[in-house]
Amino acid sequence: MDAIHKLASMLRTTPDIIAQMDEKMSVISHKKNVLSDLVAMNDKFVDDAIWALELKHPPTAESVNEALIKKLKASDAVVFNLFKQPTGTSREGLNTVCNIAYELANPPEGWFLKRAKAVQILEAAQPPNIMKALGYTTVKEMLEKEDLFEIFAALRFVESNEWMHSIFDTIYRTITPIDFEQRKIELQVLNEKWLTIAEKFVKKKYHNISHLKELGVIFVIPLKIDTPGETMRLFSLILHYLHEVSFYSKLFEFYADRNDFSERLISLLRGDVLEAPMMGATKMHWLIIQRYLAKDNEKDHRLFVPHINPEAVHWRRAEEDINRLSKRFGSTELGFWASLDWVGDHFTSRQDGQALVSLDLVDNVMALIKEKEMIKYLYHQQEALWNKIFTSYFDEETLDKYLIQYFDRGYFTFEVARGSHLEQLTK
Repeated sequence: MDAIHKLASMLRTTPDIIAQMDEKMSVISHKKNVLSDLVAMNDKFVDDAIWALELKHPPTAESVNEALIKKLKASDAVVFNLFKQPTGTSREGLNTVCNIAYELANPPEGWFLKRAKAVQILEAAQPPNIMKALGYTTVKEMLEKEDLFEIFAALRFVESNEWMHSIFDTIYRTITPIDFEQRKIELQVLNEKWLTIAEKFVKKKYHNISHLKELGVIFVIPLKIDTPGETMRLFSLILHYLHEVSFYSKLFEFYADRNDFSERLISLLRGDVLEAPMMGATKMHWLIIQRYLAKDNEKDHRLFVPHINPEAVHWRRAEEDINRLSKRFGSTELGFWASLDWVGDHFTSRQDGQALVSLDLVDNVMALIKEKEMIKYLYHQQEALWNKIFTSYFDEETLDKYLIQYFDRGYFTFEVARGSHLEQLTK
Protein backbone atom coordinates (compact mmCIF):
# COMPACT_ATOMS: atom_id res chain seq x y z
CA MET A 1 0.00 0.00 0.00
CA ASP A 2 1.49 3.37 -0.98
CA ALA A 3 1.77 6.27 1.45
CA ILE A 4 -1.27 8.15 0.17
CA HIS A 5 -3.61 5.16 0.41
CA LYS A 6 -2.23 4.15 3.80
CA LEU A 7 -2.68 7.60 5.33
CA ALA A 8 -6.15 7.93 3.81
CA SER A 9 -7.11 4.62 5.38
CA MET A 10 -5.71 5.59 8.79
CA LEU A 11 -7.49 8.97 8.67
CA ARG A 12 -10.78 7.55 7.31
CA THR A 13 -10.66 9.92 4.34
CA THR A 14 -10.20 9.43 0.60
CA PRO A 15 -6.92 9.02 -1.30
CA ASP A 16 -7.96 11.95 -3.53
CA ILE A 17 -8.07 14.33 -0.56
CA ILE A 18 -4.64 13.22 0.65
CA ALA A 19 -3.17 13.33 -2.87
CA GLN A 20 -4.48 16.84 -3.58
CA MET A 21 -3.18 18.03 -0.22
CA ASP A 22 0.26 16.56 -0.85
CA GLU A 23 0.49 18.02 -4.35
CA LYS A 24 -0.26 21.53 -3.08
CA MET A 25 1.69 21.33 0.16
CA SER A 26 4.79 20.07 -1.68
CA VAL A 27 4.70 23.26 -3.79
CA ILE A 28 4.03 25.50 -0.79
CA SER A 29 6.64 23.98 1.52
CA HIS A 30 9.19 23.19 -1.21
CA LYS A 31 9.50 19.67 0.23
CA LYS A 32 9.22 16.37 -1.60
CA ASN A 33 8.46 12.82 -0.40
CA VAL A 34 6.94 14.12 2.83
CA LEU A 35 4.19 11.50 3.05
CA SER A 36 6.35 8.54 2.05
CA ASP A 37 8.95 9.56 4.65
CA LEU A 38 6.20 9.97 7.25
CA VAL A 39 4.73 6.53 6.58
CA ALA A 40 8.21 4.99 6.71
CA MET A 41 8.71 6.60 10.13
CA ASN A 42 5.31 5.35 11.29
CA ASP A 43 6.12 1.82 10.15
CA LYS A 44 9.46 1.87 11.98
CA PHE A 45 7.79 3.01 15.21
CA VAL A 46 5.19 0.26 14.81
CA ASP A 47 7.87 -2.40 14.21
CA ASP A 48 9.86 -1.18 17.23
CA ALA A 49 6.72 -1.31 19.38
CA ILE A 50 5.86 -4.84 18.22
CA TRP A 51 9.41 -5.91 19.13
CA ALA A 52 9.19 -4.21 22.56
CA LEU A 53 5.83 -5.90 23.19
CA GLU A 54 7.46 -9.25 22.35
CA LEU A 55 4.80 -10.20 19.82
CA LYS A 56 5.22 -12.87 17.18
CA HIS A 57 5.07 -11.86 13.52
CA PRO A 58 2.67 -11.26 12.01
CA PRO A 59 0.67 -10.00 15.00
CA THR A 60 -3.11 -9.71 14.90
CA ALA A 61 -5.07 -6.60 15.88
CA GLU A 62 -6.32 -8.51 18.93
CA SER A 63 -2.82 -9.51 20.07
CA VAL A 64 -1.51 -5.95 19.63
CA ASN A 65 -4.43 -4.46 21.57
CA GLU A 66 -4.01 -7.00 24.36
CA ALA A 67 -0.27 -6.31 24.57
CA LEU A 68 -0.81 -2.54 24.63
CA ILE A 69 -3.30 -2.86 27.48
CA LYS A 70 -0.87 -5.10 29.37
CA LYS A 71 1.90 -2.53 28.84
CA LEU A 72 -0.38 0.27 29.99
CA LYS A 73 -1.28 -1.61 33.18
CA ALA A 74 2.45 -1.84 33.90
CA SER A 75 2.84 1.90 33.18
CA ASP A 76 -0.09 2.67 35.45
CA ALA A 77 1.45 0.63 38.25
CA VAL A 78 4.68 2.64 37.90
CA VAL A 79 2.98 6.01 38.35
CA PHE A 80 0.68 4.64 41.09
CA ASN A 81 3.74 3.68 43.15
CA LEU A 82 5.66 6.87 42.26
CA PHE A 83 2.75 8.92 43.59
CA LYS A 84 2.68 6.97 46.87
CA GLN A 85 -0.37 4.89 45.95
CA PRO A 86 -2.98 7.67 46.12
CA THR A 87 -6.51 6.67 47.13
CA GLY A 88 -7.93 9.57 45.12
CA THR A 89 -10.54 10.44 47.75
CA SER A 90 -8.59 13.09 49.68
CA ARG A 91 -6.54 16.18 49.01
CA GLU A 92 -3.53 14.66 50.75
CA GLY A 93 -3.61 11.63 48.52
CA LEU A 94 -3.71 13.72 45.34
CA ASN A 95 -1.20 16.41 46.25
CA THR A 96 1.80 14.38 45.06
CA VAL A 97 0.17 13.77 41.66
CA CYS A 98 -0.63 17.47 41.24
CA ASN A 99 2.76 18.72 42.42
CA ILE A 100 4.75 16.46 40.08
CA ALA A 101 2.44 17.31 37.16
CA TYR A 102 2.89 21.05 37.77
CA GLU A 103 6.66 20.68 38.00
CA LEU A 104 6.86 18.68 34.76
CA ALA A 105 4.55 20.93 32.73
CA ASN A 106 6.12 24.07 34.24
CA PRO A 107 3.43 26.41 32.87
CA PRO A 108 4.29 30.11 32.58
CA GLU A 109 2.15 32.81 34.13
CA GLY A 110 -1.00 33.43 32.12
CA TRP A 111 -3.58 36.12 31.41
CA PHE A 112 -6.72 35.35 33.42
CA LEU A 113 -9.78 36.99 34.95
CA LYS A 114 -9.14 38.97 38.10
CA ARG A 115 -10.52 37.57 41.31
CA ALA A 116 -12.55 40.75 41.83
CA LYS A 117 -14.29 40.23 38.49
CA ALA A 118 -15.01 36.60 39.37
CA VAL A 119 -16.71 37.80 42.55
CA GLN A 120 -18.81 40.29 40.53
CA ILE A 121 -19.87 37.48 38.18
CA LEU A 122 -21.03 35.32 41.08
CA GLU A 123 -22.89 38.21 42.69
CA ALA A 124 -24.68 38.94 39.42
CA ALA A 125 -25.38 35.26 38.70
CA GLN A 126 -26.59 34.10 42.14
CA PRO A 127 -26.01 30.38 41.38
CA PRO A 128 -29.19 28.76 42.76
CA ASN A 129 -28.20 25.10 43.01
CA ILE A 130 -24.83 25.76 44.67
CA MET A 131 -26.27 28.18 47.21
CA LYS A 132 -29.05 25.71 48.04
CA ALA A 133 -26.64 22.76 48.31
CA LEU A 134 -24.35 24.69 50.66
CA GLY A 135 -27.15 26.40 52.61
CA TYR A 136 -26.36 30.04 51.83
CA THR A 137 -28.83 32.83 51.08
CA THR A 138 -26.34 35.38 49.72
CA VAL A 139 -23.18 35.18 47.62
CA LYS A 140 -21.37 37.44 50.10
CA GLU A 141 -22.03 35.03 52.94
CA MET A 142 -20.97 32.10 50.78
CA LEU A 143 -17.65 33.67 49.75
CA GLU A 144 -16.84 34.55 53.35
CA LYS A 145 -16.75 30.82 54.13
CA GLU A 146 -16.01 29.12 50.80
CA ASP A 147 -13.11 29.23 48.33
CA LEU A 148 -13.87 31.44 45.30
CA PHE A 149 -12.32 29.10 42.75
CA GLU A 150 -14.02 26.05 44.25
CA ILE A 151 -17.38 27.74 43.81
CA PHE A 152 -16.56 28.61 40.21
CA ALA A 153 -15.46 25.04 39.58
CA ALA A 154 -18.72 23.76 41.06
CA LEU A 155 -20.73 25.80 38.55
CA ARG A 156 -19.72 23.26 35.89
CA PHE A 157 -21.29 20.29 37.61
CA VAL A 158 -23.98 21.68 39.90
CA GLU A 159 -25.78 24.24 37.74
CA SER A 160 -27.73 23.28 34.61
CA ASN A 161 -26.47 23.74 31.07
CA GLU A 162 -29.32 26.17 30.43
CA TRP A 163 -28.25 28.28 33.39
CA MET A 164 -24.62 28.25 32.27
CA HIS A 165 -25.58 29.36 28.74
CA SER A 166 -27.62 32.21 30.17
CA ILE A 167 -24.54 33.38 32.10
CA PHE A 168 -22.47 33.39 28.91
CA ASP A 169 -25.21 35.27 27.01
CA THR A 170 -25.57 38.01 29.62
CA ILE A 171 -22.90 38.46 32.29
CA TYR A 172 -19.91 37.30 30.24
CA ARG A 173 -20.70 39.87 27.56
CA THR A 174 -19.70 42.58 30.06
CA ILE A 175 -16.14 41.24 30.37
CA THR A 176 -13.40 43.47 28.92
CA PRO A 177 -9.59 43.17 28.73
CA ILE A 178 -9.19 45.34 31.84
CA ASP A 179 -10.82 42.53 33.81
CA PHE A 180 -7.73 40.35 33.21
CA GLU A 181 -4.37 40.14 34.94
CA GLN A 182 -1.13 38.13 34.82
CA ARG A 183 -0.88 35.33 37.39
CA LYS A 184 0.04 31.70 37.85
CA ILE A 185 -2.22 28.81 36.83
CA GLU A 186 -4.00 27.35 39.85
CA LEU A 187 -4.21 23.56 40.25
CA GLN A 188 -6.68 22.67 43.01
CA VAL A 189 -8.03 19.51 44.56
CA LEU A 190 -11.57 20.30 45.66
CA ASN A 191 -12.81 19.73 49.19
CA GLU A 192 -14.02 16.18 49.82
CA LYS A 193 -17.59 17.45 50.30
CA TRP A 194 -17.86 17.95 46.54
CA LEU A 195 -17.47 14.21 45.92
CA THR A 196 -21.16 13.50 46.52
CA ILE A 197 -22.32 16.68 44.79
CA ALA A 198 -20.14 15.97 41.76
CA GLU A 199 -21.33 12.38 41.25
CA LYS A 200 -23.65 13.23 38.38
CA PHE A 201 -20.99 15.37 36.68
CA VAL A 202 -18.32 12.67 36.87
CA LYS A 203 -20.65 10.08 35.34
CA LYS A 204 -21.48 12.40 32.44
CA LYS A 205 -17.91 13.56 31.70
CA TYR A 206 -16.21 10.17 32.31
CA HIS A 207 -13.51 11.84 34.36
CA ASN A 208 -13.24 13.92 37.49
CA ILE A 209 -10.95 16.66 36.22
CA SER A 210 -11.89 19.86 34.45
CA HIS A 211 -10.78 23.46 34.12
CA LEU A 212 -11.85 27.09 34.00
CA LYS A 213 -9.92 28.54 31.09
CA GLU A 214 -10.89 32.14 31.79
CA LEU A 215 -9.80 31.91 35.44
CA GLY A 216 -6.68 29.84 34.86
CA VAL A 217 -7.90 27.14 37.23
CA ILE A 218 -7.69 23.36 36.93
CA PHE A 219 -9.63 21.35 39.48
CA VAL A 220 -9.68 17.72 40.56
CA ILE A 221 -12.73 16.23 42.24
CA PRO A 222 -11.67 13.60 44.79
CA LEU A 223 -12.70 10.20 43.44
CA LYS A 224 -11.58 6.74 44.52
CA ILE A 225 -8.79 5.24 42.41
CA ASP A 226 -9.84 1.59 42.14
CA THR A 227 -9.48 0.74 38.44
CA PRO A 228 -6.31 -0.09 36.47
CA GLY A 229 -5.42 2.95 34.35
CA GLU A 230 -7.05 5.50 36.66
CA THR A 231 -3.76 6.91 37.97
CA MET A 232 -2.33 7.35 34.48
CA ARG A 233 -5.61 8.86 33.28
CA LEU A 234 -5.64 11.31 36.18
CA PHE A 235 -1.99 12.29 35.78
CA SER A 236 -2.09 12.68 31.98
CA LEU A 237 -5.29 14.74 32.11
CA ILE A 238 -3.79 17.13 34.65
CA LEU A 239 -0.76 17.60 32.41
CA HIS A 240 -3.02 18.10 29.38
CA TYR A 241 -5.07 20.79 31.11
CA LEU A 242 -1.97 22.64 32.31
CA HIS A 243 -0.89 22.99 28.67
CA GLU A 244 -4.42 23.74 27.44
CA VAL A 245 -5.07 26.52 29.96
CA SER A 246 -1.71 28.08 29.07
CA PHE A 247 -2.66 27.98 25.37
CA TYR A 248 -6.00 29.70 25.94
CA SER A 249 -4.31 32.37 28.00
CA LYS A 250 -2.29 33.26 24.89
CA LEU A 251 -5.53 33.48 22.90
CA PHE A 252 -7.18 35.76 25.46
CA GLU A 253 -4.21 38.10 25.33
CA PHE A 254 -4.06 37.91 21.52
CA TYR A 255 -7.66 39.19 21.35
CA ALA A 256 -7.12 41.98 23.88
CA ASP A 257 -7.14 44.76 21.28
CA ARG A 258 -10.24 43.46 19.50
CA ASN A 259 -13.48 45.43 19.64
CA ASP A 260 -15.41 42.15 19.87
CA PHE A 261 -13.28 40.81 22.74
CA SER A 262 -16.22 39.45 24.78
CA GLU A 263 -17.63 37.66 21.72
CA ARG A 264 -14.24 36.05 21.04
CA LEU A 265 -13.98 35.02 24.71
CA ILE A 266 -17.44 33.42 24.74
CA SER A 267 -16.74 31.60 21.47
CA LEU A 268 -13.54 30.14 22.91
CA LEU A 269 -15.30 28.96 26.06
CA ARG A 270 -18.13 27.38 24.04
CA GLY A 271 -15.64 25.52 21.86
CA ASP A 272 -17.08 26.73 18.55
CA VAL A 273 -15.84 24.92 15.43
CA LEU A 274 -16.35 26.77 12.16
CA GLU A 275 -16.64 25.65 8.56
CA ALA A 276 -13.84 26.06 6.02
CA PRO A 277 -14.26 27.16 2.40
CA MET A 278 -14.08 24.53 -0.32
CA MET A 279 -10.61 23.73 -1.64
CA GLY A 280 -9.90 25.54 -4.92
CA ALA A 281 -7.45 24.77 -7.70
CA THR A 282 -4.83 27.29 -6.49
CA LYS A 283 -5.67 27.44 -2.79
CA MET A 284 -4.95 25.13 0.10
CA HIS A 285 -7.17 25.46 3.16
CA TRP A 286 -6.39 24.04 6.59
CA LEU A 287 -9.24 23.91 9.09
CA ILE A 288 -8.61 24.53 12.79
CA ILE A 289 -10.75 22.15 14.86
CA GLN A 290 -10.95 23.29 18.46
CA ARG A 291 -12.47 20.09 19.92
CA TYR A 292 -12.48 16.34 19.42
CA LEU A 293 -15.47 16.27 17.10
CA ALA A 294 -15.33 12.47 16.88
CA LYS A 295 -16.50 12.25 20.49
CA ASP A 296 -19.90 13.61 19.41
CA ASN A 297 -20.04 12.47 15.79
CA GLU A 298 -17.30 10.30 14.29
CA LYS A 299 -18.72 11.01 10.83
CA ASP A 300 -18.49 14.82 11.07
CA HIS A 301 -17.34 15.88 7.58
CA ARG A 302 -14.77 18.29 8.99
CA LEU A 303 -12.75 15.34 10.31
CA PHE A 304 -11.96 14.14 6.79
CA VAL A 305 -10.36 17.28 5.35
CA PRO A 306 -6.92 18.73 6.16
CA HIS A 307 -6.99 20.28 9.62
CA ILE A 308 -4.96 20.87 12.75
CA ASN A 309 -6.15 20.39 16.31
CA PRO A 310 -4.87 22.17 19.43
CA GLU A 311 -6.14 19.33 21.65
CA ALA A 312 -3.63 17.01 20.01
CA VAL A 313 -0.88 19.58 20.70
CA HIS A 314 -1.76 19.66 24.41
CA TRP A 315 -1.74 15.86 24.57
CA ARG A 316 1.59 15.66 22.78
CA ARG A 317 3.13 18.00 25.34
CA ALA A 318 1.58 16.01 28.19
CA GLU A 319 3.09 12.83 26.77
CA GLU A 320 6.46 14.57 26.45
CA ASP A 321 6.18 15.44 30.15
CA ILE A 322 5.53 11.77 30.95
CA ASN A 323 8.56 10.79 28.88
CA ARG A 324 10.71 13.18 30.92
CA LEU A 325 9.37 11.50 34.05
CA SER A 326 10.34 8.11 32.62
CA LYS A 327 13.90 9.32 32.00
CA ARG A 328 14.12 10.74 35.52
CA PHE A 329 13.21 7.41 37.11
CA GLY A 330 14.59 5.13 34.40
CA SER A 331 11.22 3.54 33.66
CA THR A 332 11.06 1.62 30.40
CA GLU A 333 7.34 1.09 31.03
CA LEU A 334 6.67 4.83 30.71
CA GLY A 335 9.35 5.38 28.06
CA PHE A 336 7.63 2.92 25.73
CA TRP A 337 4.97 5.54 24.86
CA ALA A 338 7.39 8.27 23.76
CA SER A 339 6.58 9.80 20.35
CA LEU A 340 3.74 7.35 19.63
CA ASP A 341 0.85 9.83 19.82
CA TRP A 342 0.38 9.90 16.01
CA VAL A 343 1.40 6.29 15.32
CA GLY A 344 -0.93 3.46 14.32
CA ASP A 345 -1.48 0.73 11.75
CA HIS A 346 -3.91 -1.80 10.36
CA PHE A 347 -3.57 -5.41 11.46
CA THR A 348 -5.38 -8.57 10.52
CA SER A 349 -8.39 -9.04 12.79
CA ARG A 350 -10.29 -12.24 13.50
CA GLN A 351 -13.53 -10.27 13.69
CA ASP A 352 -13.16 -7.43 11.18
CA GLY A 353 -10.69 -8.68 8.61
CA GLN A 354 -8.55 -5.57 9.10
CA ALA A 355 -8.61 -3.25 12.12
CA LEU A 356 -6.79 -0.02 12.87
CA VAL A 357 -4.85 -0.04 16.13
CA SER A 358 -3.75 3.18 17.83
CA LEU A 359 -0.43 3.23 19.69
CA ASP A 360 -1.29 6.58 21.27
CA LEU A 361 -1.04 6.62 25.06
CA VAL A 362 -4.33 8.44 25.62
CA ASP A 363 -6.36 6.19 23.32
CA ASN A 364 -5.04 3.21 25.24
CA VAL A 365 -5.65 4.81 28.64
CA MET A 366 -9.28 5.38 27.72
CA ALA A 367 -9.54 1.83 26.32
CA LEU A 368 -8.15 0.40 29.57
CA ILE A 369 -10.67 2.37 31.65
CA LYS A 370 -13.41 0.95 29.40
CA GLU A 371 -11.84 -2.53 29.17
CA LYS A 372 -14.94 -4.35 30.44
CA GLU A 373 -17.04 -2.66 27.76
CA MET A 374 -14.44 -3.58 25.08
CA ILE A 375 -14.43 0.00 23.72
CA LYS A 376 -11.44 0.98 21.57
CA TYR A 377 -10.39 4.55 20.93
CA LEU A 378 -8.72 5.95 17.81
CA TYR A 379 -9.51 9.64 17.57
CA HIS A 380 -6.60 10.93 19.65
CA GLN A 381 -4.14 9.22 17.30
CA GLN A 382 -5.96 10.36 14.18
CA GLU A 383 -6.00 14.01 15.23
CA ALA A 384 -2.33 13.79 16.25
CA LEU A 385 -1.58 12.36 12.80
CA TRP A 386 -3.17 15.36 11.04
CA ASN A 387 -0.94 17.63 13.16
CA LYS A 388 2.08 15.48 12.34
CA ILE A 389 1.34 15.75 8.62
CA PHE A 390 1.24 19.54 8.86
CA THR A 391 4.46 19.80 10.87
CA SER A 392 6.17 17.45 8.40
CA TYR A 393 5.66 20.07 5.70
CA PHE A 394 6.63 22.90 8.07
CA ASP A 395 7.47 22.59 11.79
CA GLU A 396 5.87 22.72 15.22
CA GLU A 397 6.65 26.43 15.62
CA THR A 398 4.57 27.19 12.51
CA LEU A 399 1.75 25.01 13.83
CA ASP A 400 1.69 26.91 17.13
CA LYS A 401 1.83 30.26 15.34
CA TYR A 402 -1.08 29.51 13.00
CA LEU A 403 -3.22 28.07 15.79
CA ILE A 404 -3.06 31.38 17.65
CA GLN A 405 -3.20 33.70 14.65
CA TYR A 406 -6.17 32.09 12.88
CA PHE A 407 -7.98 30.33 15.70
CA ASP A 408 -11.05 32.60 15.74
CA ARG A 409 -11.51 32.38 11.96
CA GLY A 410 -11.30 28.60 12.05
CA TYR A 411 -9.00 28.13 9.05
CA PHE A 412 -6.06 29.54 7.15
CA THR A 413 -5.24 29.53 3.44
CA PHE A 414 -2.14 29.10 1.32
CA GLU A 415 -1.95 30.41 -2.24
CA VAL A 416 -0.37 27.54 -4.18
CA ALA A 417 0.61 29.64 -7.20
CA ARG A 418 2.78 31.92 -5.10
CA GLY A 419 3.74 29.37 -2.48
CA SER A 420 3.12 31.87 0.28
CA HIS A 421 0.53 32.44 2.96
CA LEU A 422 -2.37 34.73 2.09
CA GLU A 423 -1.62 37.37 4.67
CA GLN A 424 -4.11 39.77 3.04
CA LEU A 425 -7.02 37.65 4.25
CA THR A 426 -8.17 39.68 7.21
CA LYS A 427 -10.10 38.53 10.24
